[in-house]
Amino acid sequence: MERLTALGDGRLSGHLGIEFVDCGDDWLRARMPVDQRTHQPYGRLHGGASVALAETVGSVAGASVIDPDRFGAVGMEINANHLRPARDGWVYATARPEAIGRTTQVWSIRIEDDAGKLVCISRLTLAVIPLDRK
Repeated sequence: MERLTALGDGRLSGHLGIEFVDCGDDWLRARMPVDQRTHQPYGRLHGGASVALAETVGSVAGASVIDPDRFGAVGMEINANHLRPARDGWVYATARPEAIGRTTQVWSIRIEDDAGKLVCISRLTLAVIPLDRK
């Protein structure tokens, strides 16, 4: 998990404080602090921060099921439904595959607060592209 978290050093996920925390056979989980970095002006978790968390965990999950020497997984489309506010603590995003194809993948990402309450649900479509593609 530390190696996955370190991929964000100096990048958006690192600036937002995203950390990978656990994984299983068909899922990957990361967390993000709800603080001044991720708040909107009303002191709630910014929807864009939730989307950044969802795309981060979904993209890393997608990359984990392809040959990393030949292919990359990049976002094509993401949507999010923001269901409950979070004001502090952490939110946890769990990505699970819906479809893993040769050229596209679809992932569902549930974001929950410290109490396990659903904050946001997102769906991410990834393109699987050859790394030598210009």
